[in-house]
Amino acid sequence: MIPPLARQFIAGETPPEALEHARRCNGDGIGVILNLLGEHYEGRAQANEDAMTYQRLVEDIAGTDLQACISVKPSQLGLDISEDVFTQNLGRIVDHAAPRDVFVWIDMEDHTTTDATLDAFERFTRETDGGVGVCLQANLRRTHDDLERLADLPGKVRLVKGAYDPPRSVAYRDKRRIDEAYRAQLQYMFRECNDGIAVGSHDPEMIALAQSLHDDWETPYEVQMLMGVREAAQRSLAGECPVWQYAPYGTKWLDYFYRRVSERKENALFAVRAILS
Repeated sequence: MIPPLARQFIAGETPPEALEHARRCNGDGIGVILNLLGEHYEGRAQANEDAMTYQRLVEDIAGTDLQACISVKPSQLGLDISEDVFTQNLGRIVDHAAPRDVFVWIDMEDHTTTDATLDAFERFTRETDGGVGVCLQANLRRTHDDLERLADLPGKVRLVKGAYDPPRSVAYRDKRRIDEAYRAQLQYMFRECNDGIAVGSHDPEMIALAQSLHDDWETPYEVQMLMGVREAAQRSLAGECPVWQYAPYGTKWLDYFYRRVSERKENALFAVRAILS
């Protein structure tokens, strides 16, 4: 059972709980991206099992009127085992989702997985004519080149500032420099990407920039934020542009919860206040 403190960030342990969370968010005008928690599997059985769980989740979503989709992690589908295992499992999910009109996001993990992730995205978004999206991280030095590669492809691109503590040889480490890269990449996306942009940020400055760029270029875009972070802002923004909440669920919630609490000062303060009360 997930304790009340962790419930701020986790949509439940089971698919029915996750779908009920999506229904509540939809009531506030917010779409939901459901992610089954799990990553870095070394055994094929675990990767195959999660791929099957995603296929069942696709059926559950397709059987409702929910504004919901799914997001998968490459290492969850077997990338740590081999690129072939990852591609096969992702293909099974995409083949299941496409005819049911359920969108599939591919998360981006550490910098060593970028090439395999983008190769899979390019293949499957072409096959589904844009039924797949992928995440890029602004802190990586290669990201502008990756955007040029993806600009003419169907499917959406989510831009985030980045995580995973990459080395300086491949990434910007200074916050100001990362913010500069994010602004420049967002400007490029609004000029060059025609099939939709996802602004993956809680930063009011970046969200305001996206709104301004949309006024200039009329490129379709949405804002994506995490469950449990700036939720009042999510509800407020939903009246101005499409807003999607990334909502993880499942039994493997403990590590994810600790990451959310430790990465932002306000999250840690929330946890302390909850414990003291």
